[in-house]
Amino acid sequence: MPRKPNGASSIYQGTDGSWHGRVTVGIKDDGTSDRRHVRGKSEAIVTRKVRALERERDAGTVRKAGQTWTVAKWLTYWLDNIAVPPNVRENTHDGYRVAVNVHLIPGLGAHRLERLQPEHIEKLTQKMQKNGSAPATAHQAHRTIRTALNEAMRRGHIGRNPATLAKSPTLTDKEIEPYSVDEIQRLLTSVSERRNRARWAMALALGMRQGEVLGLKWEDVDLSNFSLRVRRGRLRPKYAHGCAQQPCGRKAGYCPNRKRTRADTNDTKSRAGRRSIGLPPEIAELLELHRVEQEAERKTAAQLWEEGEWVFATPIGRPLNPNTDYHDWKQILRDAGLRDGRLHDARHTAATVLLILQVHERATMGVMGWATTSMAARYQHLTDPIRADIAKRVGGLIWKPAERASTDPPGEQDSGSEAA
Repeated sequence: MPRKPNGASSIYQGTDGSWHGRVTVGIKDDGTSDRRHVRGKSEAIVTRKVRALERERDAGTVRKAGQTWTVAKWLTYWLDNIAVPPNVRENTHDGYRVAVNVHLIPGLGAHRLERLQPEHIEKLTQKMQKNGSAPATAHQAHRTIRTALNEAMRRGHIGRNPATLAKSPTLTDKEIEPYSVDEIQRLLTSVSERRNRARWAMALALGMRQGEVLGLKWEDVDLSNFSLRVRRGRLRPKYAHGCAQQPCGRKAGYCPNRKRTRADTNDTKSRAGRRSIGLPPEIAELLELHRVEQEAERKTAAQLWEEGEWVFATPIGRPLNPNTDYHDWKQILRDAGLRDGRLHDARHTAATVLLILQVHERATMGVMGWATTSMAARYQHLTDPIRADIAKRVGGLIWKPAERASTDPPGEQDSGSEAA
């Protein structure tokens, strides 16, 4: 029998009676041949294993040689070394961290990475929802592990990504009822005597996101030309302990010697988000008055004032905390006697107002900072006045011609029919 060429697969029986197979699948990092070994009780079993390994080699899906990764080890490495700023945004990294440490590692961490199956992921997301997690939370966990395993597959640690095969949790869209024009007026009346009242007018009238409003600086506002420029977004503060020698026993955010670990703002993440917005004269007037009031606060604070040129600041000049801003919104709703709603509902309200005013879609995208027209379906809602107007137009189109025809003389009806 002629000798097999170098690199060819081999099947043979060992001295102990078991069968063995060896398949060359590539080259290792050090340049030597990467030859994999399989074994079984019979020649047929080993032959099947060898042929399967050859198919993986030919398809380029053979797991890379090296350390054996568990799901927990890989997710930890990915979170600490790959999916970190500036590769991803800080808020994105925070979301990954929660999904990995709270859900994925406790639920899937012990699996060998190459042995993880789609069914394991589906069972985890189903279990999460049975235990009370929202569908969006389960969906976030699924999306996180899919992203992490995509990177593992690109690096050759696994041959396929089981998360792409697993069925993603279904997200149910909650219908949002935007505030009516009358409710908007009540809200603005409720805040007319509050500090930073222009902040809420900008949310309700311009649809600016919370981070966009709180991240504004006076250099971004041009009151003479009735416009402003959105450049950055306010980030939630993040702290680390500053009491390493004598631990205070509190969370980092409440540590007496806490240290800031995050910047106040970050650049707007998308090109569509970086935009200019025209200011209604009423908002420009509110901002002008707000600047005068802020100047008075600066004089009162004296040496305590921290100069940052923030449009909306604390009484000593610091940028507003998004959490404080959120609770202010809830209090405003209670003071106005209106139903409870998310702060983001103000953005839905502004988008719906643009729909009522029949503003062109392209112009609406520019005001709202949308990258695609599909966002209009999420943010613009058919309110009762719009539905009533549509019904009136439909009725006028279908029935009015018939009513006119019934009142015409018989001869004219016939001639009209012939003409038609």
